[in-house]
Amino acid sequence: MEHSIPPASLLAGTCLAFTPVPRQRHRADGWAPDTQANFIRALEAMGSVGQAAKAIGMGRRSAYRLRERPGAGSFAAAWDRALSMGRMRQFDYAMDRAINGVTTVRILRGGAIDVSGGPDMDIVRSALREDAAPLKATKDTF
Repeated sequence: MEHSIPPASLLAGTCLAFTPVPRQRHRADGWAPDTQANFIRALEAMGSVGQAAKAIGMGRRSAYRLRERPGAGSFAAAWDRALSMGRMRQFDYAMDRAINGVTTVRILRGGAIDVSGGPDMDIVRSALREDAAPLKATKDTF
């Protein structure tokens, strides 16, 4: 069952406000306008081209080929917006885990259960390394 894309007025200001890339051939498993819109939605949710393409049953390489086709300017702009939003969302998830922590449940020998929680220190260390890199470069230049 094929879904129609909502009217442009409802999509204004969203990642889905784009003109689909014209199809070269009509294939059942090709990049139909609905497939393109689903890819942009997945890209906005996941922040990864490969994961988004896989989620909609398409390949990463074919997504990049679609982006390079003539008439793909609007789609490419939507792609860039969605990718940026998806990466920000993933960063937010990571920071939430770093700040609020994660819960770990372990089953020990004899059936005892250990539940512990706390910040995800790997993410905290990674964030500190990312923040320290520009500072270190600045200090070295003085």
